Amino acid sequence: MVTKSNGEVYTMNYFCLIAFILFLNNCSVKKDKHLTKIDAINLASTIYKEFKLDIMKNKLNSMEKGVVKVNRKSMKFDFKYFGEKPINGWSMYLSLHGGGGVPDSVNENAWLRHKSLYEVKEGIYLTPRSPSNTWNMWHQGHVDTLIDELIKNMIAIYEVNSNRVFLMGYSAGGDGVYQLAPRMADRLAGAAMMAGHPNEASPLGLRNIGFTLHMGEQDSMYNRNLVAVQWGNMLGELRNKDPFGYKHFVKIHKNMGHWMGGLDTSGIRWISQFERNPYPKKVAWRQDDVLNKRYYWLKNNNPSEGDTLIVSILEQTITVEKTNIPNFTVYLNDDLVNMDQIVSVSYNKKEIYKGHVKRDSNIIRESTIEHGDPQSVYFGEIEININ
Repeated sequence: MVTKSNGEVYTMNYFCLIAFILFLNNCSVKKDKHLTKIDAINLASTIYKEFKLDIMKNKLNSMEKGVVKVNRKSMKFDFKYFGEKPINGWSMYLSLHGGGGVPDSVNENAWLRHKSLYEVKEGIYLTPRSPSNTWNMWHQGHVDTLIDELIKNMIAIYEVNSNRVFLMGYSAGGDGVYQLAPRMADRLAGAAMMAGHPNEASPLGLRNIGFTLHMGEQDSMYNRNLVAVQWGNMLGELRNKDPFGYKHFVKIHKNMGHWMGGLDTSGIRWISQFERNPYPKKVAWRQDDVLNKRYYWLKNNNPSEGDTLIVSILEQTITVEKTNIPNFTVYLNDDLVNMDQIVSVSYNKKEIYKGHVKRDSNIIRESTIEHGDPQSVYFGEIEININ
């Protein structure tokens, strides 16, 4: 185990980096209507370098103090290194502590204990401190925003591999995993829920990540044990209908109550086998009570709770399999389709779009900055109107 290094490790030669970015910006890039695949990739790389420089300038100080801030909300965190850094960057395990609905001092102690609850073979073990002390402390919309910001900053500053980000949590932290993993699956490779309760959450969004549940057989408060079995059944049904998705593992630990004596650590080993596919060819998205406008390569500018989209791509054809909303956006890049060829969109066995989708520098910039992830960038878009 290696503890967090001081700021000197992350000090950069900003003048050299600025000069490099200016050089890239001055390189000849064709007008948008003529952007090639290589042009788009190079432009995305340039934009991300600019974005990373901005993170280093404006957020490094706060991050080194163990605080992430967005829109007047803030969240403390701490992390440790384990093992040696792989060539593609560190894995990162975001682990949510329990508590909730108790005084601040009790939650603070729960967070302090949680810092040493788990170890990982390789990676950064990061423990956020819930920004509130309510029973639903990990359910609220500002939590999504803060964790999203934290992931962006960890990628830029601490060399995290964005395809190796995992979420886990115990007790109230497990509640948070039930809630956050389906909403933020496009950020994750896998998630492990320990001893929590899902409340109103749906497993539909878990299609493209590994998801495991660990529960004590006798953990009957709020029917946690029964609900875990129900979720296992729901995930099994989803897997049967969609055999290329919903990889999951459910373990009910016999004779165990709310505390499982460390048996739940097997969930960490299980999720560690997964890597995120940032561009899956099928996406299932259902809006929770916390609304999001973007999910993988789909965008819904006016989301409402219960909005559902299931969309798949096969070669050059995009198929809207299920929707209850009339308008949404499909983002594309050359990992999803060949953007030099015609793309079509079908709904209810009818073609509703056919044409070329140009690579657009504005879309490249927007998607790079919005997600802050060099491995999740889009080059063009199609506006879909079902009507």
